[in-house]
Amino acid sequence: MPEKKTLTFALMDAPYESARTTTALRLIDIAVRRGYAVNVFAYEGAVLLPFARQQPHPNAVHGRNVEEEHHLLTKDVVAALAAEATQNGGKLDWVNCGLCVDETNAAPARQSRGSGAARRPISGRWPRSPTTRS
Repeated sequence: MPEKKTLTFALMDAPYESARTTTALRLIDIAVRRGYAVNVFAYEGAVLLPFARQQPHPNAVHGRNVEEEHHLLTKDVVAALAAEATQNGGKLDWVNCGLCVDETNAAPARQSRGSGAARRPISGRWPRSPTTRS
């Protein structure tokens, strides 16, 4: 049996920010439906795509409640893509940049983290070396 192809995507746009994210999610959808192995590396704003605490909200400007507004949540899209990949014999590996997760406060959403350097506490500045003077 021939080995399935692997596709890798690098995403950086936050949810609802541009059509590039929608296009990438559509391409990933096609790939997982065909049973391909798909790797996604999300950095910058894209780490918010699978953010676990996304919630629908009403639209007071248009006078619509939560049910009437019926928001599409990208966390649900990512979960559906993973389920679709499993169902079709493929796989979806979604990796969020660890530094980006920390910077955007998206920690509850992460499925896996990037480099170990991302585990550094966030202080807003780099630690001083012992030879640096104040």
